[in-house]
Amino acid sequence: MRQRTETPAAVYIHIPFCTNKCHYCDFNSYVLKGQPVMDYLDALEREMERTAREVPPGTVETIFVGGGTPTVLLPDQMESFLKRVKTYFPNVAEDYEFTMEANPGTTDLEKLQAMKEGGVNRISFGVQSFDNGLLERIGRIHNTDDVYRSLENARKAGFANMSIDLMFGLPEQTVEVMGRTLDEALALGLPHYSIYSLKVEENTLFHTLYQKGELPLPEEDDEVEMFLLIMNRLQSAGYGQYEISNFAKPGFGSRHNAMYWRNRSYYGIGAGAHGYVHGWRHVNIKGVQPYIDATKSGFPHLERHEITAEEAMEDFMMVGLRMREGVKQADFEAQFGRGWDAVFGSVLSKLTGQGLLEPTAEGYRLTDRGVLLGNEVFGQFLGAVEAKTY
Repeated sequence: MRQRTETPAAVYIHIPFCTNKCHYCDFNSYVLKGQPVMDYLDALEREMERTAREVPPGTVETIFVGGGTPTVLLPDQMESFLKRVKTYFPNVAEDYEFTMEANPGTTDLEKLQAMKEGGVNRISFGVQSFDNGLLERIGRIHNTDDVYRSLENARKAGFANMSIDLMFGLPEQTVEVMGRTLDEALALGLPHYSIYSLKVEENTLFHTLYQKGELPLPEEDDEVEMFLLIMNRLQSAGYGQYEISNFAKPGFGSRHNAMYWRNRSYYGIGAGAHGYVHGWRHVNIKGVQPYIDATKSGFPHLERHEITAEEAMEDFMMVGLRMREGVKQADFEAQFGRGWDAVFGSVLSKLTGQGLLEPTAEGYRLTDRGVLLGNEVFGQFLGAVEAKTY
């Protein structure tokens, strides 16, 4: 299994601080006020140093800094952080992709210049909606003016590769409101858009309201209509739907996320970060201070386990089929040293017969109907390995 020997070419780093906690958010994030930010950056450096010593990085192709909101760092903190990243992951590909997540209103020109000088070359803004009333209802603290100002500052700092995240299926959101948001978003002419449906997760305010019957979500038919509208509008505007929730102009797909979707290895650093190195997956301790303390004596892992060949094969199919180009037999053989017919033959046949998958010249991909029922398709591969002849 190739994952047990390959050196990761992707790096994920987690900054867990936010200005506030949004009503739907279950990510590992904490309100910034009173947090030991510099102590946390020191802890990140200790984990990076230990990681680079145990599995020395080769040429890094992608780096992704997520959160939280990484752009809550002050300009001097941002500069310090990026210098440390460069110290422990110094060798990057000539065309490397370095993405940082950002929230509108947390990106003044000075901070963006520090990001650019530190090697960041792609920004993903968490916009979510262009309806100010809806933004307030979901707990966002920015408004549409902040979005335009942040994008203008980013362009002034020299950024061209930018993306925004939008959400649909939000409380009291209608198809018409979604359409107006798409109008505003497409008028920006950005190279990339990510558009996700709301998932009501435990340990969020929205989950509490949902349990009380106080969360006015759109009807399922309206949510499907929103998704169809999104796909039609983006594709008509020249954006390829290269993954279920992601749309891009040619050459601007997220190369870092493609590492996940292709079941490739990656370093995962920071509080609550996940990593996949030499066939082992780990998740780090989530709390800020517990994470800081743990890095002083070793790796800050909360859990770590070896991935079996069966699990890796299942992962390959489930995440790979999220991409509209689908999965390729040759890639499966390169990772596992065998074809997939004896492993998933009956599942592939069943899903094809149901009109959810279709064969391609190189493998399989979701049909248009399969895109709408993606989770049902992916679930068919869990526990579905048919032969253990490896």
